Amino acid sequence: MSIRAVVWDVDDTLFDYTTADREGMRAHLAAEGLLAGYGSAEQALVRWREITDQQWARFSAGEVDFVTQRRDRTRVFLGRPELTDAEADGWFQRYVTHYEAAWSLFPDVMPVLDALAGSHRHAVLSNSSLTVQDRKLRVLGVHDRFEAILCAAELGVSKPEAGAFLAACDALALPPSEVAYVGDHPEIDGRGAADAGLLSVWIDRGGVCATVAPPAGPRRIASLSELPALLGADTRFGAPSTFG
Repeated sequence: MSIRAVVWDVDDTLFDYTTADREGMRAHLAAEGLLAGYGSAEQALVRWREITDQQWARFSAGEVDFVTQRRDRTRVFLGRPELTDAEADGWFQRYVTHYEAAWSLFPDVMPVLDALAGSHRHAVLSNSSLTVQDRKLRVLGVHDRFEAILCAAELGVSKPEAGAFLAACDALALPPSEVAYVGDHPEIDGRGAADAGLLSVWIDRGGVCATVAPPAGPRRIASLSELPALLGADTRFGAPSTFG
C-alpha cells in the first residue's frame, strides 16, 4: 500500500527544541543569578537536561502526570524539595519566557511541508501535552498544516507504546500500513512506530543520538529534504533517500 499520511513528532523533529532549551535555560539561569552555583553554564545545562530526561521517563511510564513532572524537574534541579507547587510553577514559567524567545523551526521543515502538502495528509503525535504543543505550533506558524494533534498527556498512552501510534492512525481513519511516522529518537519514535506497523522514519540530525545504530525497521534520514523521495512523492528537492 502507498503512504497516504505523515504523522510528525514535534520536539527536535519540526521544532529545534534542543537549541531553544539550551539558550532559554542559559538566559534564565543568568537572570535568576544561579550560574555561579555551577562550574560553567554548560555544566548547568547538562544537569538540566539529565533531570528533564529522568522526569520525562517517569511521566512516560505513567508514574506522574505532566504538571507533576514539570514541578519535580524544578525541585530536583534547584535541590529544593520543599518548594510549593506555586513556587515551582513560578520558577518554571520564568524559564518558559526565555525558552519561548528562542523558538524556531528547523530550516528544512517548511520546504518539506510545502512539498508534501498536495500528496499527503499530516498529523502530529507528541509525548508532551496538547496545551504545550498546540500553542507551540500556532506560534511557529504551522498549526494549520495538521489535521490532528495528539499528545500523550491527553491520550493516556505515550510513545513508544503501540497504542499512541495507533491512536494517530485512528484519528486519520487510516491503517498503519498507509501512515509514515517521522521522529528524532531511534527507540521512542523509530522502533515504536515500526513495531506499531507504520513506515518509520528516523530523522537523525547528528545530535545526541548520532552515534546510535538504528534499530531494525526505521528508515534513517539526515534531513527532511530526503523524505519526499523516500515516500515516493514528487519532490522539488531531488535528494535521494537514505536507509539505515
